[in-house]
Amino acid sequence: MVGLPTDDSSDPTHRLDSDNNNNDQRVYFVPFRWWKDAQDSTSGESDAKRGILYTATPGTSYAGPMKLINNIFHSDLSFNLRKEEDSLHTGENGEVGVSGRDYALVPGEMWLQALKWHTDAKVAAKGGRSFSAAEDDMADVYPLQLRLSIPRETNSLGVKISKKDNSVELFRRACKIFSVDSEQLRIWDFSGQTTLYFVNERNRFLKDCQRQSDQEILLELQVYGLSDSMKCRERKKDEMSGQHTANCSSGASVLINGCNGTAKSNFICTNASTFCGRSGEAGSLGLTGLQNLGNTCFMNSAIQCLAHTPKMVDYFLGDYSREINHDNPLGMNGEIASAFGDLLRKLWAPGATPVAPRTFKSKLARFAPQFSGFNQHDSQELLAFLLDGLHEDLNRVKSKPYVEVKDGEGRRDEEVADEYWQNHLARNDSIIVDVCQGQFKSTLVCPECKKVSITFDPFMYLSLPLPSTTSRTMTVTVISTDGTSQPYPFTITVPKSGKFEDLIQALSVACSLGADETLLVAEIYNNRIIRYLEEPADSLSLIRDDDQLVAYRLTKDIDKTPLVVFMHRQMEEQSIHGKLTSSWKTFGIPLVTRLSNVVNGSGIHGLYLKLLNPFQSQAEEVLDEIDTSESTAVEDISQKEHASSPVSNGFEKPPDANGVVPPSEAELQFYITDEKGIVKESQIIMGEAVRAAGASGRLHVLASWPEKYVKQYDIQLLSSLPQIFKSCFSAKRPQESVSLYKCLQAFLMEEPLGPEDMWYCPGCKEHRQASKKLDLWRLPEILVIHLKRFSYNRFLKNKLETYVDFPVDNLDLSNYIGYRNGELSNRYMLYAVSNHYGSMGGGHYTAFVHHGGGLWYEFDDSRVYSVSPEKIKTSAAYLLFYRRVVE
Repeated sequence: MVGLPTDDSSDPTHRLDSDNNNNDQRVYFVPFRWWKDAQDSTSGESDAKRGILYTATPGTSYAGPMKLINNIFHSDLSFNLRKEEDSLHTGENGEVGVSGRDYALVPGEMWLQALKWHTDAKVAAKGGRSFSAAEDDMADVYPLQLRLSIPRETNSLGVKISKKDNSVELFRRACKIFSVDSEQLRIWDFSGQTTLYFVNERNRFLKDCQRQSDQEILLELQVYGLSDSMKCRERKKDEMSGQHTANCSSGASVLINGCNGTAKSNFICTNASTFCGRSGEAGSLGLTGLQNLGNTCFMNSAIQCLAHTPKMVDYFLGDYSREINHDNPLGMNGEIASAFGDLLRKLWAPGATPVAPRTFKSKLARFAPQFSGFNQHDSQELLAFLLDGLHEDLNRVKSKPYVEVKDGEGRRDEEVADEYWQNHLARNDSIIVDVCQGQFKSTLVCPECKKVSITFDPFMYLSLPLPSTTSRTMTVTVISTDGTSQPYPFTITVPKSGKFEDLIQALSVACSLGADETLLVAEIYNNRIIRYLEEPADSLSLIRDDDQLVAYRLTKDIDKTPLVVFMHRQMEEQSIHGKLTSSWKTFGIPLVTRLSNVVNGSGIHGLYLKLLNPFQSQAEEVLDEIDTSESTAVEDISQKEHASSPVSNGFEKPPDANGVVPPSEAELQFYITDEKGIVKESQIIMGEAVRAAGASGRLHVLASWPEKYVKQYDIQLLSSLPQIFKSCFSAKRPQESVSLYKCLQAFLMEEPLGPEDMWYCPGCKEHRQASKKLDLWRLPEILVIHLKRFSYNRFLKNKLETYVDFPVDNLDLSNYIGYRNGELSNRYMLYAVSNHYGSMGGGHYTAFVHHGGGLWYEFDDSRVYSVSPEKIKTSAAYLLFYRRVVE
């Protein structure tokens, strides 16, 4: 409502503050029939708002009848508004509005609700195929300054419109609207402003004992639906739809905001170019973006979904402030509700530009510090907090009664469920409960005494697991330890929550492991083994998707023969400050075998060459003259090393300053090293004994490669090692998919409680790991479904990219509801989706919103654009918003 002047004002001209820090406090002047059609459709006859009827008569400043052409040249336009004796009307007279000379004064919230109703009605009627939303719904809204006074006739208002207060163009428009010489002009006041004005003046009269006839109040009206540009747009629509009209002259049949009728218009479109084609000034209702304040896309996405939830929009566009509960200790003194309501109204304001939600963000940070700052957060966590906060701020229960929970005692489920629900409503009653809350049936069974406990609990949303992700694919490379075959990667499927023994079992089947063989699994990083996976009971969650695993295929050994682990390095040249320098670099996958009957350097040499056989790049054997099984071969190798010449290809290369022979002319050299392959403890010499393996049972050897070995072996094959799981971002749709119904079935499946969620059994009088079964008992009008894409544990965080095939037009839950209420439908239609693109801890959120007429829009922060329905279903869907279909 517009504020009235106080009694102690000494200024003879008062002003009604049209803003009052809230745009919704403004008074709108609209065609009565336009408002009445929306009012009749959104409220019943008993709810019809009652108004004050005024009839306009010429003012005293005019000696004769008012003429339109003369009014334009006068500095003031004056007329009186006489209050009818039987003034409390709802406008039921069938003739009202037909002549186009009946208007209404309505508050901002009523105007916005009516505008939304007309917009939805027309988009549905046209199927979203004709005109843009701005052209179809919006007419110019312009301010008009009026001066009010009370003349001697106390049941009348004096109205004066002056050029001093209005521009020439707006004064010209006012003269057309308020012309009273042609036919009767009637105005219905549904804003209550005139009544308050009369009361105020009466109080002032009683206080001053005389009427101050010179008192004037300046009132700013927001005129809607009466501009020339709207008339021209309506004519354009008629022409495009085949209803061609010659001009916008009197008696023309026009369509005003979806209401057909004969309107004897006084508007002439001679200056059409001045007003037509300006529909871009205002956007369609609700299609307004939210500015990103810095990683606030998670908040913007959730808000846009809520801001297009049908009944919540109507609620917050109405007078919701009367339901704010300032006394609720669980609430936030109404500040979250007020901030959200103000933000929603800005989003639905006509002609709105992208809104910066700074006030809402500051309130959010104040009451939920976890959302302070500018880090990325989870839109589902924000939604959960916001729904709960709105509920507590708007809880109609001022004093919550104590409710004692009774045991079922063999009663029917229907009776017990209704009792639980009524107990819940006795303490919780808000628009959130009305729209968003449903009821679970929860059944617990003790594994020992078989005690059954049944409760009925409310829920705000469903958090569904992705059942296809109960399994996990892993790629592990199997390497022989006898030099008979090349490394081969195997992709296996294991339980997502499985253990290492599950991995070994699946891998053994995949590689056809023999009865006399075993697998040694190790993780490779930076060309060395960083850990062995030898504990069967360890969780597979310890293995990340980007890890690299190998499985060494070993013969079973009862005597526990030590192992030798070979690591490789080669000389590489690199440029430092323009100078070429050489240095040793490790490469390739470590090779492992048993140290059976190997006691000296020659044996180590032979074992290594044997392991390298699968990696030869030429058909001929490398150093095939070596026979590692006989001692004579060792002597041959020693002789060859002593006879090696520092000359190769005619070029002599002496040792460097450190005594190292260039690798192109050296043979393989072996060194005892540590697990990391960094420390060279001692060189292994041919014919000399090799020290025993340490307490770990593994001997680590570093092999230094000469240049000729680099050329004779396939280094790429030796170094190729796939990751456990490699995401494919180029695929249009992830290979793994699951239906939403499968997710729901997994959610409702009976399962044992975890060790950390033990249930106290009233029968055993002890905590038990009971089995739990959930059933849907009562469904809400708005069903929010959370797809659990993010998984957390103490070792890693992961996002599941599973494609969920969810229904858009017909989500039928009839087969999943425990209690069938014949009066309510169990079918739902999708109207909003919150999407998350990218990985854990980052990425980007957007929202898809259904906006009537079958049209979908994508809200990407401040950008809003249409999107085809077939693009709604993606693997980025995170939160699904459904509304009940009325049957």
